Amino acid sequence: MKAVVQDRYGSADTLELREVEQPVPAADEVLVRVHAASVNAYDWHYLHGDPKIARLSFGLRAPKVRIRGRDFAGRVEAVGAEVRGLHPGDEVYGEADGTFAEFVCAKDSETDLKPAGLSFEQAAAMPLAANTALIGLRDVAGVRAGQSVLVNGASGGVGTFAVQLAKAYGAEVTGVCGARNVELVASLGADQIVDYTREDFTRAGRRYDVVLDLVGNRSLRDLRRATAAAGTVVLSGGGVYEGGSVLGPVRLILRGLLLSPFVRQRVLQLPARPRKENLGALRELAEAGKIAPTVERTYPLSEAAEAIRHLEVEHARAKIVVTV
Repeated sequence: MKAVVQDRYGSADTLELREVEQPVPAADEVLVRVHAASVNAYDWHYLHGDPKIARLSFGLRAPKVRIRGRDFAGRVEAVGAEVRGLHPGDEVYGEADGTFAEFVCAKDSETDLKPAGLSFEQAAAMPLAANTALIGLRDVAGVRAGQSVLVNGASGGVGTFAVQLAKAYGAEVTGVCGARNVELVASLGADQIVDYTREDFTRAGRRYDVVLDLVGNRSLRDLRRATAAAGTVVLSGGGVYEGGSVLGPVRLILRGLLLSPFVRQRVLQLPARPRKENLGALRELAEAGKIAPTVERTYPLSEAAEAIRHLEVEHARAKIVVTV
């Protein structure tokens, strides 16, 4: 099969489209013929091995997982002996390493039926990004109706879902984005929009019940200044590649974890873990019309390197999708 392979850390130029052996599903896995996969910050973090501390899990000298891509949508080709509920021919979506390929093996626990009415390209845009937003708002922050929520990075992959989910939970939503993305964020349902090129949301005098930071470009002091006295700051990774770092967004998260026991505000990390149950919840929300993926651009598998480059250099809005 064809796959986008990475043998060493570096720029997108290190990626090559090659013929590799087709994977065989384990007992708890499904073999999926990939129709589409989306690009995430996860991909360029892995591509560069950045921040360097992440190489403790990525691989010290070279990536342990050589095929890029993390989420997918496609059709089940075969199922392992322990898989229940999924069958060959089912249209599915989910998360797995190595999705920039014609086939991928994905764990049953991280795969679910794709939302009805969505194309493979739309469905592929959801798993990692929408799941991250869901966990950050529902599980970590516990957002409820009537609260005020600020999303820093509202026009990004996770941010576009976070705005929609916060609205679905009945919150008043403020989205922070650049000037060119104001209309996009408004179309997602944001009640107020802050153009960060013209206004600093941390010094505007307003405080929010929940501040969801998806960029990592503000200090913890700044984020807390914009958060209500008994409010919640949720810290995530993401950001953009700026030439390499040792800790990157991990530094801000560590500071938050150290400070949290000593302040009234809750300062929490966003642990994004894939789960079938979350994919099912997102499917129901999508089928009910409460969330919808926004795809800025698609690239063929042969141009996956350019798709990653576009995400990290051009500050892509919403999602970039690779078609297979």
